Amino acid sequence: MAFTTKTSGPMSDINVTPLVDVMLVLLIIFMITAPVLAHKIQVDLPQPNPNPNPTTPLEPIHLKIDPSGALYWNDTPVDELGLKAQLAVIAQQSNQPEIQIAADDAVAYQYVAIVLADAKSYNLTKIGFNEAQ
Repeated sequence: MAFTTKTSGPMSDINVTPLVDVMLVLLIIFMITAPVLAHKIQVDLPQPNPNPNPTTPLEPIHLKIDPSGALYWNDTPVDELGLKAQLAVIAQQSNQPEIQIAADDAVAYQYVAIVLADAKSYNLTKIGFNEAQ
């Protein structure tokens, strides 16, 4: 019994030879790269402190600058000399509170720059900005 094929119509079988070739190449690539991916790396992670010293954060200091340049330390009017005295007191503390500056939109930058320069002269670093109310 002989098999006959019709060559006049389209071929209905899939040629799997290129597919097998690609799969074998991928298999070889994965076999080579798998040991590289499984390489262990030594990482020194920080260890937790066995004696945690929980410190409650200090209440922030609200420094408001109104459009005329007047300063308010926690809603109490203060002049520039009083501000420097308050900043000196804060600079002496070991745990310094944050100073939150709330400058009005109409304030000249000169007044904000003076406050920042005074804070810098006392080495204060915890300074934030808020919107004026």
